[in-house]
Amino acid sequence: MIVDRQGRRFRNLRISLTAACNYACTYCVPNGKRLVAAQDELSAEAMVRGVAYLIEAAGIERLRITGGEPLVSPKLELFLRQVSQLGLADISLTSNGQLLSRKLPLLLECGMRRLNISLDTLDPQAFARIARGGDLASVLHGLEEARAAGLQVKINMVPLRGHNHEQVLPLLDYCLERGFELRFIELMRMGHLARDGNAFQQQFYGMNELLARIGERYEFVQAEAPLDATALRYEIPGQGFFGVIANESVPFCRTCSRLRLSSTGWLHGCLSSSNRHYVGDLLDKPRHQALPALQRLLVQALADKQDIAFSGGVTVMKIIGG
Repeated sequence: MIVDRQGRRFRNLRISLTAACNYACTYCVPNGKRLVAAQDELSAEAMVRGVAYLIEAAGIERLRITGGEPLVSPKLELFLRQVSQLGLADISLTSNGQLLSRKLPLLLECGMRRLNISLDTLDPQAFARIARGGDLASVLHGLEEARAAGLQVKINMVPLRGHNHEQVLPLLDYCLERGFELRFIELMRMGHLARDGNAFQQQFYGMNELLARIGERYEFVQAEAPLDATALRYEIPGQGFFGVIANESVPFCRTCSRLRLSSTGWLHGCLSSSNRHYVGDLLDKPRHQALPALQRLLVQALADKQDIAFSGGVTVMKIIGG
C-alpha cells in the first residue's frame, strides 16, 4: 500500500469516461465552445483494466464515473457492465442530468445506486446562461424518474455571485422536499479562473455567506462525515441534510484520498498540481509488467498532493472530471 507522510493514500478513483460534454458551463469553458472527445481517448476495455490495476496497485475502494459528461459517451454501457464486476465497495456517477431519463434503465440494470447531478439553478433563463446547452425541464424530469426508482441523489450547485447566488434557498427547498442532498461547491481556481484572479474574486460566493443565507430560513447543525470527505455536512433537523465543499474556506487537502484518471490515460494526484503521469501505455501490458511501473507512478502522484490547502491549477476541470 502506498502511503505518504501525512498518512494519506488513494482510496477513491474518479475516472473521466470522456472529455466530451453537451454543456459549456461558464465556470468551465469561458469561450462557450463545447468540449469534444479527444482523438486518443482510451477504449472502454482499457479503462476497465486501468481500474482493475489501480484496485490492486493502490487499494482503490470506491469509483466515481465522471466526464466531461459520461452519459454522452458511447463507451458507457460496456464500461459499466465490466467495471461493476470488479468488486468495488461503491460505484457512483456524476452527470449534468440532461440524458438521465434516457440512460436510467442502463444505470439501474448495472446496479447503480448513487448519482450526483450538477444543477446550478431552477430558473430556465439562468440555466441557459450558465450551462449554454440542454434544457432545465429534461434535467428535472430525469431527477423525478431517478427518485421514483429509489436512487440516492445528491445535487451539486456551484454558487456564483451575480449569476445564481440568489438560487441558494430555492434549490435547497427543492432538494429537501424530494429527499435529495444538496452540495454547494465553492468556485475553484481552475483553468481560466486560475489565470484570472479578478474573474474568480468577482464570482466567488463562499461558505460563510452560504451558511448565513441558509440561516435566514433554517436552523441547522453540523453532522458527522467520513474523515476523508470533501464536504462539511449539515443537518436541518426533521427535514434533511446539505453540504458545503469549501475548498477555499475550509481546505481538506490533509485528508484527501482522491486519484483521477483522465479519458486519455493520465493520472492526476492533485487538482492543484500541473503534474500528471501517463499510464495509457501500461494498460496494454500484462499484470506482472504493468503493476510495478504503475506503483512507481502512484508514488509520484501521491507526492503531488498539497500539504494544507488547494492553491489553484491551470488544468480544465471538465477534462479530468469533478
